Amino acid sequence: MLKTAFFYGAVSGAVTIAVMTAGIAFSGGEGTGASHAFGYLVMLIALSMIFIAVKRYRDRELGGVIKFRPAFLLGLAIAAVAGVFYVAGWEIYLAATDYAFMDQYAAAAIEAKRAAGVTGPSLDAFIADMQAMTENYANPLFRLPITFIEIFPIGLIIALASAALLRNPKLFPARG
Repeated sequence: MLKTAFFYGAVSGAVTIAVMTAGIAFSGGEGTGASHAFGYLVMLIALSMIFIAVKRYRDRELGGVIKFRPAFLLGLAIAAVAGVFYVAGWEIYLAATDYAFMDQYAAAAIEAKRAAGVTGPSLDAFIADMQAMTENYANPLFRLPITFIEIFPIGLIIALASAALLRNPKLFPARG
């Protein structure tokens, strides 16, 4: 089971970080709102490997039957491995770009607020929040868990859904 978790988690995490960093590189940092939606869509698609892995494990290793708890634990392990790979990939990306991401992100967010017509104390408060976020993000003890929390809850939800669905051996039965 651990081999399955590591393989599918590594694939999910690597695909997610590869597509997301490529998206950031090719977009030039434009469109932060669209990039959030795109990022979570990529995570959702990549983490669908949890369903595939649990089904494959159920069919090949357990003869087509799995209980909720082992299915959920396998999905949870895959999500955790994917999260670790995602965090490691993000740290590599940040190091390769001289940790410029958060400064660019904050500047784009502030500019978006200005373009939306926000001025005065509201804008000043937002700028202060962005400066505090930039300072916090420079600390790895803040950045690493935040990065992990970006991806793990999606994996958790997919693990729950996969375990709930695949405990029924009649759903997507093994072929052959």
